[in-house]
Amino acid sequence: MEASSPSPDARVAPPRAPAGLLLMVLTMLGLVAGLHVYLGARLISAPGLPSPWADLGWAVLGLGFLSIPAAMASTRMRPSWREQVLHWGGMLWLGAFGLLLTATAVADVAGWVWRLTGSAPGGMEWARLEALGVVGVVGPALLLAFRTARSPARVERVTVPVAGLGEGLSGMKVVQISDIHIGPTLDRRFMRRVVEQVNALKPDLVAVTGDLVDGNVARLRDEVAPLADLRAPLGVYFVTGNHEYYHGGAAWSAEVARLGLTVLNNAHRVVERAGARLTVAGVTDLEGGRMEAGHACRPDVALAGAPEGVPRLLLAHQPRVALRAGGLGVDLQLSGHTHGGQLFPFMAFVKLQQPVIQGLATVAGVRVYTHRGTGYWGPPLRLGPAPEIAELTLVRAAPGDSSSNH
Repeated sequence: MEASSPSPDARVAPPRAPAGLLLMVLTMLGLVAGLHVYLGARLISAPGLPSPWADLGWAVLGLGFLSIPAAMASTRMRPSWREQVLHWGGMLWLGAFGLLLTATAVADVAGWVWRLTGSAPGGMEWARLEALGVVGVVGPALLLAFRTARSPARVERVTVPVAGLGEGLSGMKVVQISDIHIGPTLDRRFMRRVVEQVNALKPDLVAVTGDLVDGNVARLRDEVAPLADLRAPLGVYFVTGNHEYYHGGAAWSAEVARLGLTVLNNAHRVVERAGARLTVAGVTDLEGGRMEAGHACRPDVALAGAPEGVPRLLLAHQPRVALRAGGLGVDLQLSGHTHGGQLFPFMAFVKLQQPVIQGLATVAGVRVYTHRGTGYWGPPLRLGPAPEIAELTLVRAAPGDSSSNH
């Protein structure tokens, strides 16, 4: 986890890392180094690549490994072409490393199973087939993943019945964006494109459900400025994600408010159209209370004093907030955080932390829509889940609709 970033113009020395954190970092680097050696053994040594190709292959793996901590360190550098080269190079390699590792492990397991049948080629012949297969799969997958991550977000249209929704609000369009991650590889141009896509949908209400940034306000103020151009007659609302707290959650809340969005830090508003009302509530991220005083995630506080009998929409960055929102009469929770897994097959690991990975589901009696994310984090790659802008149309639920919480 990153600590809060100082201003790039700061002249103070960075705080010393606690011994426990340093040990954890060194352990992780040792593990990653060992996995690079595993890749070299399976893809370079085992196939018997001749010199100088073997030497070149090991050199590429060594430079790739070094590029990962260099990319992490680049986030502390002043913005420059050097910082961009280090970050882009390291993040691209991190994604490639993950795919190579997965494909090699799958090939090893497949080879082991095949050898059990007694029909598989052995020794160097199999190793060469495995290496060619891994490279043949990972190369096109990387190109596809990069193109998907950098392409315009797909609009996902979902209709959600809501009990008690007044006729005046039936059919209202809530457009959700989430996990945009403006930072080293996603800039003002990307933010502008997202805003234009959202406004083209003519939303009644816009929800921005956290992880807007990967950097501090001083560094990214100009990059997120197009957010001020979002337009919706019933309001544009923002809640913090965990990444805001890595770079100053209170500071980002203030900056987003300055841009004209309504920041819901454990608070709610009631919107009205043609006599129909809807409570729009929002909570701080689950990481907030641990990192900044007064930012604990409190759905009960967010909905305190909300009018009875009025449908409730809750904005919460992480889907598992629904476990705290049960019994509070929430009709629909909008969340993000998961990125839909971002890179196959890592969505399986997301499921270990979150109750749902993407789409509409019911968690602890609360309907939750989990957004795949509009940007990406880390590697500029998406393999499987494409970037998303969600257009949720709220309609009046039919009598007896079991999906209602009222």
